[in-house]
Amino acid sequence: MVGLGNPGAQYASTRHNVGFLVLEELLRRHGLPKPARRYSGRLSVGRIDDQVVGLLAPQTMMNNSGRSVAAALRGLGLRPVDVLVVHDHIDLPFGRLRVSHNGGHGGHNGLRSLHELIGADFDRVRVGVDRPPTTDPDKVAAYVLSPFSEPVADVQRLIAAAADAVEQWLSPGESGGIAEAT
Repeated sequence: MVGLGNPGAQYASTRHNVGFLVLEELLRRHGLPKPARRYSGRLSVGRIDDQVVGLLAPQTMMNNSGRSVAAALRGLGLRPVDVLVVHDHIDLPFGRLRVSHNGGHGGHNGLRSLHELIGADFDRVRVGVDRPPTTDPDKVAAYVLSPFSEPVADVQRLIAAAADAVEQWLSPGESGGIAEAT
């Protein structure tokens, strides 16, 4: 699993870092080992239920996430189809989730980097963070790089629901858990 975000304290609680927040929730829920620095990221390898999983938080900036993911795939002998990427999605209302396979990058620079370096053949948990009331690219960037304005309890529910979606994706017999959730 890959959680997309930007390294650094200034980005820690921003919409763009929702992927990192979901990985932290999974680490906490399952008592996974503290992540180690590997593949230009932080990687924790452990078990969720009966499956061995790796949780990778690239420590490159978002626009270069593909470098970390490509290095991890090579190092771990995995293929893009083995990957689930968790990321923010401004075209979904806050609180909505969409789990899907493949697809475009939709202007998301982290996904664009992944597409360039590993292709698009991976699954995703798109976490709705809502769209700002502007189309100005600079204001959209400022929006996703700003802290959530929603109540903390709502953000916690969103993170928990996204972690639930990851767990469902991992569940045997769930056919990859490809579904849409609210």
